[in-house]
Amino acid sequence: MNSIMEIHLQKVRLSGFHGLDAGENILVGQFEVSLTAIYNPARIPVTELHETLDYTVLLGMVEKRMAKPTLLLETLATDIGSEIIAKFQIVTEVTISIIKLHPPIINFRGSVGVTFTIKRN
Repeated sequence: MNSIMEIHLQKVRLSGFHGLDAGENILVGQFEVSLTAIYNPARIPVTELHETLDYTVLLGMVEKRMAKPTLLLETLATDIGSEIIAKFQIVTEVTISIIKLHPPIINFRGSVGVTFTIKRN
């Protein structure tokens, strides 16, 4: 049987000093991170934590990387996705979206962001 399991972190609100514009390294910005990690469970049903991904570990990885000031959201997304693929051999694919909730763009009412997907070879 070929089955797929997805673990999600949805709309996690975090603060950080990310961006190229003057002041973004001084004034804290608000970000929203969503992540999906995909794997093939060894058996169904999944009944033990060691058979899956602990979403609290994924959250900790995201929080740790988001705490490090970075110029580009693209760098954050690629770093986090790559780290998850490297750490968890069962993961076949990771998609991460990072949204800057209040970008410093004059007369702009919205958000900006990036989405990155990485797949195991």
